Amino acid sequence: MFSVVRVARDLTITRVKDAVGKKKELRGFEVDDAAREHVREAGFEEYFFHRTGHSIGTEVHGSGANMDNLETHDERKVIPWTCFSVEPGIYLPEFGVRLEVDVFVGDREARVTGEVQDKLVLI
Repeated sequence: MFSVVRVARDLTITRVKDAVGKKKELRGFEVDDAAREHVREAGFEEYFFHRTGHSIGTEVHGSGANMDNLETHDERKVIPWTCFSVEPGIYLPEFGVRLEVDVFVGDREARVTGEVQDKLVLI
């Protein structure tokens, strides 16, 4: 299950980097779809019941596009000089797995800020 969430995170980051690098329009729901499609194909769709991410402002949650095609189908554009989280998660009745990174979108590139978790940490 950890590997499913990790791949969903990585596919989402790749989707954003590709769109920004090609200067293609990208909306919040499309970012969510990148993660959600992989989780669905892996058979965990019913356990992925949270949006993939949210915009980040000066007070954590921002007022920009959320990476959401579950709770709200966010059609707002991902625009340059904004930041948002990518945090796919699968939540079984017994336990859950969630990975989070923050992504900054510049004029010509998107990049992950901070450390990227690639190993399971039990808490």
